[in-house]
Amino acid sequence: MDLGEGYRLLDGPPPVDEYLALRRAAGLSPRSRAQAVAALPGSWYACHVVHLESGLAAGMGRVIGDGGWYFHVVDMAVSPQHQRRGLGDAVLTVLLDRIRAKAPPGAYVNLLADPPGRRLYARHGFAETAPDSIGMALRLP
Repeated sequence: MDLGEGYRLLDGPPPVDEYLALRRAAGLSPRSRAQAVAALPGSWYACHVVHLESGLAAGMGRVIGDGGWYFHVVDMAVSPQHQRRGLGDAVLTVLLDRIRAKAPPGAYVNLLADPPGRRLYARHGFAETAPDSIGMALRLP
């Protein structure tokens, strides 16, 4: 996928320290190093964008799921200094293309959409599920 000059999209998540830094920079909830070390290898698929000049991750996304029916898009993030360049769109396109290529027919793809990403997700065909269903969460201490 062509990201324009200065960027390269790579399969797999970024290194743990860059993953944690990118989450912070993009305003996602902070996670511990132990959580990141456990979570990243559990990805069904992940990709990230490297800013070639700095060598650091500028954007990322992951899919978690069972590989058969459920696919949940998580960790969609682009560092603020690299936003508005199509990186989030490119990452989401690659994630969805991978699901379309590898998942059996009838796969269910979902995500939790914070306000900044809602237009991006809608452009890719995601629709709100309410009132039929709503997202619910339980945060453990």
